[in-house]
Amino acid sequence: MEDIKRSKGSRPTDTVDDDRIVTAVPAMPRHYFPRELLFPSNGITDIIALRTHLLREGRIAKTDALDLLNKARVLFEQEPNLIRLRDPLTVCGDIHGQFYDLCQLMEVGGNPKNTQYIFLGDYVDRGVFSTEVIIYLCALKVSYPMSFFLLRGNHECRHLTSYFNFKSECLYKYDMDVYETSMKLFDALPVAALLNDRFLCMHGGISPDLTMIEDINSFSRFQEIPKDGLMCDLLWSDPFDDAEEEEEESNEELEEKPVVEWYSHNSTRQCSYVFGEKAITQFLDRNRLEAVIRAHEAQFEGYKMHMKDETGAPRVITIFSAPNYCDTYGNQGACIILNSGSMKIKQFHDVEHPYYLPNFMNVFSWSLPFVAEKMMAILVAMINVEEHEEASPEVVDNDKIKRRKAIKGKIRAATKMMRMFKTLREENENILALKAFTPSHQLPQGVLMQGHDGILQALQNFKFVQKSDSISEQRPKFEEEVKLEE
Repeated sequence: MEDIKRSKGSRPTDTVDDDRIVTAVPAMPRHYFPRELLFPSNGITDIIALRTHLLREGRIAKTDALDLLNKARVLFEQEPNLIRLRDPLTVCGDIHGQFYDLCQLMEVGGNPKNTQYIFLGDYVDRGVFSTEVIIYLCALKVSYPMSFFLLRGNHECRHLTSYFNFKSECLYKYDMDVYETSMKLFDALPVAALLNDRFLCMHGGISPDLTMIEDINSFSRFQEIPKDGLMCDLLWSDPFDDAEEEEEESNEELEEKPVVEWYSHNSTRQCSYVFGEKAITQFLDRNRLEAVIRAHEAQFEGYKMHMKDETGAPRVITIFSAPNYCDTYGNQGACIILNSGSMKIKQFHDVEHPYYLPNFMNVFSWSLPFVAEKMMAILVAMINVEEHEEASPEVVDNDKIKRRKAIKGKIRAATKMMRMFKTLREENENILALKAFTPSHQLPQGVLMQGHDGILQALQNFKFVQKSDSISEQRPKFEEEVKLEE
């Protein structure tokens, strides 16, 4: 009974706690979160009460959501592009709408009341609780403005949130005003942080346009993320790890993939760069830094050490804080604890969360393939009966022969339609398991032919899932780019 999930179509004020059929599932809150707890006189939100309310799938009023987003935006606008912090602090990677795992992360990382936090971006899209993530993080920023920091990720923009699912989630749970206000908030987020004057943090990576770290303050960040240039690279670029490639690729594949030592076009993202060992070494030496800490890439262990030097120290560290990413990767989440100059990585697993149908589809629309399949089965049975009655062995004339052929044609057509609906139903079921691979929710090529068991087996392979999901790592093309290609 604990696994039964309720319909998500009702508003928070619609739920009646009495006379509920499935009493084992906690009811959604009947009312919006109290404004006096969200904006108390002392300026510190009752975080525990808000977290509990959101975990129960409660909402806050639209006016309160707008006020909270605007209050947080004002605080972010006062911060420079590059913020400078000292430990102790907790460094977190991608969240991607996984609110229930975010709460688990903050249990591991420390109470925000007495723990300094910095998040490296990608709070929205892919997961279906992005609005809860943003509300919770903004409440923490407003409550603890001097110890709680958020950087911008590549998904914090209009282009990707429209292509993926944050915009549709805002429209489903709130309205367009909340979405547009969130976009203005994202425009105000800083893009990098310097920790202890030793570690440079950003979402993506370094850029050929980045010589000194002071260059990060040379541009205006209050805009949609551009498709090239320094701001784009800070949020989109990736490290190239030659040692990793040698372990994972065959010799033939290595011959086709030239080693990147400086910068090369990032074909995986379809924008920005891949940077190599010489590029990162030169940048770190010039700026007297130890390493770059970034997010942006799912990692099976929740973190990865790239491009180690002769002492074994990594030049680049990737941290990823969305465990079991998209409910399919099976990876761990992780965060970095910096304290007294030492670094410790803590890992954690995903937790159970309520379920939404893909694209916030309602149950009626989802059930149509099942209904159609059953209707086609009934139709086939009716036609079979009709054929049996017409197939008299005594007298066979031309009219009956023609009628029999027509009936057989109907049977073949109906059977074909029934198979089509059955395939559609099965594909929808598979999309449930692979729902996060692409915004269109199409199965990876060739997987469907392997059958149900093959798909489940494939889902347990992190590398397979990561490769199948690679199309979602690309920057979607702008309309003008598509027109130019045409």
